[in-house]
Amino acid sequence: MEKLQIQKFGITKDGSKPYLYKMKNDAGMEVQVSDFGATLVNVTVLDQDKNPVEVVLGYEDAAGYENGTAAIGAIVGRNANRIGGACVTINGIDYKLAENDGKNNLHSGPDVYQKRMWRVVENGDDHVTFLLHSPDGDQGYPGTADIYVTYSLDKDDKLDIFYEALSDKDTILNMTNHSYFNLDGHNSGSVLQHTLTLEADYFTPGDAQSIPTGEILPVENTPMDFREGRKIGERIEEEYEPLRFGNGYDHNWVLKNKGNFEKVAELMAEESGIVMETYTDRPGMQIYTANFVENEVGKEGVVYGKRSAVCLETQCYPDAVHHENFPSPVYRAGEKYTAHTAFRFLIKK
Repeated sequence: MEKLQIQKFGITKDGSKPYLYKMKNDAGMEVQVSDFGATLVNVTVLDQDKNPVEVVLGYEDAAGYENGTAAIGAIVGRNANRIGGACVTINGIDYKLAENDGKNNLHSGPDVYQKRMWRVVENGDDHVTFLLHSPDGDQGYPGTADIYVTYSLDKDDKLDIFYEALSDKDTILNMTNHSYFNLDGHNSGSVLQHTLTLEADYFTPGDAQSIPTGEILPVENTPMDFREGRKIGERIEEEYEPLRFGNGYDHNWVLKNKGNFEKVAELMAEESGIVMETYTDRPGMQIYTANFVENEVGKEGVVYGKRSAVCLETQCYPDAVHHENFPSPVYRAGEKYTAHTAFRFLIKK
C-alpha cells in the first residue's frame, strides 16, 4: 500500500477549503475521497489490458460537488431514498421533513449530508474515517447523532465502506453511497451493455411517484429478473408499469443475504473486462440507471447524460417507515447503527 496522499480540493461558497485523500494499493487501484460530503470522488482500476480506468462519475473539485444536482459520489443520510408524504411518525410523534420530490422527501434533502464539511478523525495509508455531527432536529429528524463513515482499500482491489451512528433519541438511520458506476470509464457513455447479476427473487414496486405500494413482488417473468445475469439494456424499454413509472430502472430489490455481509450483485463491462462485485449486510439495493441525469458536466469536461452510469445503493427499503412488512430503519436511543458495503474489482475470466 502506497502512502496516503492529501491535497487541496478547491473552495466552497462559504470559504471552506476541503481536502482530497488518495489511497493506492500495490495492484494499481486508487480511491479518492473528500472531507466535503465524505464523498467518493474517484475509483481507478486496471482493465484487462492493464490500462487505468476511472470507473465512477465525478467532478474536478469540491465546487462541482457543491453545485451538482445528481448526488454523484454522495454519502446519503440520515435516510436514503424516499419517504412518502415527507413525514415520519416515531413513538406517536409526527416529524415533518422537507418536500423536495413532489410531496415526498428524497435522500433527506435539501439540506443534504453530501454538501457539508465532515471532519477527518482517523486516517492511514489504507483508510480514512469521516465524522459528521448531526444535531437534534437536523433535516427534521429527532435525536443528536454522531455519524462516522470509513473508506478502506485493501490489497485485493476491494473498497469497503463502513457506517456507524448513535443517536440520543429514537430516530431514522438508513445510509448509503450514491456513486455512479461505468466500468468502461466515466467518459464512455451508456451502461446499457453492462451485464448485471442480482441475488434477489423479489422487488418492491412503487407508484407513479416511486413511493412503494407495500407489495413485495417476485421478479420471475418480469424485466426485473437479473438472477442469471443479463445486460441492463436488454429489457429496460419494455412496456412494464414499474419501468414506465421509473423512466427505467430506479427500484429497490429484496436481497437474499438475510442481514449477513454477502455478495449480492455483480456488474461486468465487456469492453474493459472489469467486473465489480458488491457485498453488503443491508436488506435492499436500489438500482438506478441515471434516468434523470441530463447535461451534467463532470471531470475533464465530460457531459454525463441519461443512462451513462448505474448506481447500486445498498439500503433499507424506501418508505420503510410506512410499511410494517419492510425492515425498520428506526433505531432506538443508544442503539448503534452499523452498515457495511464493499465493492471488489477484478477482471472477467
